[in-house]
Amino acid sequence: QAQLVESGGGLVQAGGSLRLSCAASGVTFSRYGMGWFRQAPGKEREFVAAISRSGTTDYGDSVKGRFTMSRDNAKSTVYLQMSSLQFEDTTIYYCAADPDAYYFSEVYTAYRPDQYDYWGQGTQVTVAP
Repeated sequence: QAQLVESGGGLVQAGGSLRLSCAASGVTFSRYGMGWFRQAPGKEREFVAAISRSGTTDYGDSVKGRFTMSRDNAKSTVYLQMSSLQFEDTTIYYCAADPDAYYFSEVYTAYRPDQYDYWGQGTQVTVAP
């Protein structure tokens, strides 16, 4: 059974940085595309970042140039380094896994929530203005 566990959320001042981690278990991690999404109350889940099996990354427009996603296959973990945080970044962040990435190009990334099969429980990020 696939399990994703996020960590690293918390409270930070505007302009500060945080690094989120997502540890995967019960999956062949290197075969999966991975993604980060965020969702504020009453809003749709928003694409933040994705990383392909080979490490190619893609980012949502609102975080480009400020967030960096990476993966460590040896640790079955993905990271989201968040810099220049803004009050508008406050919300819950979710990690997700896309097993179908194995059947596409090694640089393939997915950006829609319905393309991901497994989700973590989320971690809260709060940016004080």
